[in-house]
Amino acid sequence: MKPVYFIATILFLFSQFAAAQLTKVASLPDSVPPGNIAVSKEGRIFYSVHEFYGNPLKVVELHEDGTTTPYPNLTWASAPKNSLAGLNGVLGLNVSRDGILWLLDGATPESNARLIGWNINTESLHRVIYLGFPVTNETSFVNDLAIDDTNNAIYITDVGTPDTSALIVVDLKTGLAKRVLSGSQYTRPEDIDMVIESRVVTLGGQPARIGANPITISPDNQWLYFGAMNGLSLFRVSTKDLLNNNLSDKQLAQRVQRYGDKPISDGITIDNAGNVYITSITDNSVGIVKPNGQYQQLYQSEKLSWADGFAVGPNNQIYVTVNELHRSPVLNNGKDTTKGQFAIYRFDALSQATIGR
Repeated sequence: MKPVYFIATILFLFSQFAAAQLTKVASLPDSVPPGNIAVSKEGRIFYSVHEFYGNPLKVVELHEDGTTTPYPNLTWASAPKNSLAGLNGVLGLNVSRDGILWLLDGATPESNARLIGWNINTESLHRVIYLGFPVTNETSFVNDLAIDDTNNAIYITDVGTPDTSALIVVDLKTGLAKRVLSGSQYTRPEDIDMVIESRVVTLGGQPARIGANPITISPDNQWLYFGAMNGLSLFRVSTKDLLNNNLSDKQLAQRVQRYGDKPISDGITIDNAGNVYITSITDNSVGIVKPNGQYQQLYQSEKLSWADGFAVGPNNQIYVTVNELHRSPVLNNGKDTTKGQFAIYRFDALSQATIGR
């Protein structure tokens, strides 16, 4: 091998190695186990408190000293009482490029699912959009979201049941929403077991089969990426097609593309080069689906005990939450066997990454 090629190869391998080094941002107490995470362009960090552990707070802000405070405030970060303020249960959240923290609030017997926008610059309520029937239904479990700043829209994954998993498209200009690809081959789970620590993860007493869950959007807002948690394929569809109300659901399905291979996964995000970052939950790792469709593991560690959600932060850094979800009562036959590994990590993206997805 010629010296110049040898040096180039070494530099490339070093860059790959360096990019995969995890830095712990914070260890988190049992009172606020993380779900998903959002990072503003100023570096403010917000995350949802995962409802599978039954804690009273729903969303918190993480400060530089590692402490957390209820966000937006104690009233809004808690379950509603005698007012409209409050959150029922949040998993998905993200910050738009104009500083709106969008919270995906789940349904209860008394309330429909909602999108709640909070202005982090003025610290005031921006907007509430209810997601009632037929956009959601009795099987709905709204999970995560991606913000389309170009087209003023939000896209949501609704896990539902294996037969009802779907995407939800919300037009922020009008407030109108629609349910698409419900029960399709692109949103439903594959019949594969989720095996972690030599145990088949169960949900409701049965082997977990979780559909449309991970979701992200390209930095230019032209493509939406998504897949089933219990699935080995990552798909994408153009936002232009998602927003085209003249397309039937069948016509939309024909325009979905398979982007590449993926493991059983929870969260995803993407950099400007088209590398889709994946939390691989069965082997404690983080990887990428490259633009050629191949999957590559970036980092594996016991520290990544169910890496859950991603967020792109300043300086091309990617943040990831860890929450031991397979040890939560909901996925562990009613038992909490967590080991105190709740945390947030970050690492350098392989390419430039734009905040706001």
